[in-house]
Amino acid sequence: METLGKGQANLKLNRGVVEKMLIQFIRDEVRNAGFSKGVVGVSGGVDSALVMLLTAKALGPENALAVLLPYRMRSETIDITPMVDAYIGRDGDMNDVRRGNVMARQRMIVLYDLSARERALVIGTSNKTEVMLGYGTQFGDTACAINPLGDLYKTQVWQLADAAGVPKKIVEKKPTADLWAGQTDEGELGFSYKLVDRLLYAMIDDRRTDEELNELGFEENFIEKVRRIVQRNQFKRRPPVIAKISHRTVNIDFRYPRDWGI
Repeated sequence: METLGKGQANLKLNRGVVEKMLIQFIRDEVRNAGFSKGVVGVSGGVDSALVMLLTAKALGPENALAVLLPYRMRSETIDITPMVDAYIGRDGDMNDVRRGNVMARQRMIVLYDLSARERALVIGTSNKTEVMLGYGTQFGDTACAINPLGDLYKTQVWQLADAAGVPKKIVEKKPTADLWAGQTDEGELGFSYKLVDRLLYAMIDDRRTDEELNELGFEENFIEKVRRIVQRNQFKRRPPVIAKISHRTVNIDFRYPRDWGI
């Protein structure tokens, strides 16, 4: 890990413990929902590869369906080009961001249809960095029933993937959603995962003040930029807000699975 002066954020994992926790999480949550199978959209990147590996370990390879790019797993490859082109062809002025959103949502339409066919839960692949920065398409790549990686920063995902046995060529691959030619995550974000992970950890997990963040070596402009991104993407991190009318409103007063013995 790169150094950034004194008090550097501690992003190192006890990788063996975390892997066991996530395997148990997937096994428990899938079974609690009444399922025995999981389906994962595998993009060729480290996040989805790690989730696929953890799902196979949790449920057994025969109960883990990889959709798109497999690695020693039961799999299907589905070309979404005709589906996407039929829609985006209606608007010749559609920019890359809109096209990317259409592709991400179409992928999820396919994934959820296969989950219905297989009677399998859709297992998410978004990491904590993406969740905090809102770097994902709402009801697209962020859609899922459970998310094993949502509390791990990208830096930590790399650590765990390397320890869990994800092939090095995938771990070391430059992160991209492959939504258009030359697109990369860090190119779109405008900063590296390693740098923003250290800031997010210090800002969110350690609750450091701006003065403390400055002392750690982060520039004021960068701190403010990241804070604005986190704030404006809060709507992506919560379920749809329901207007409260009754005395027990879903996700306000009625929200605990234990109420129903789950």
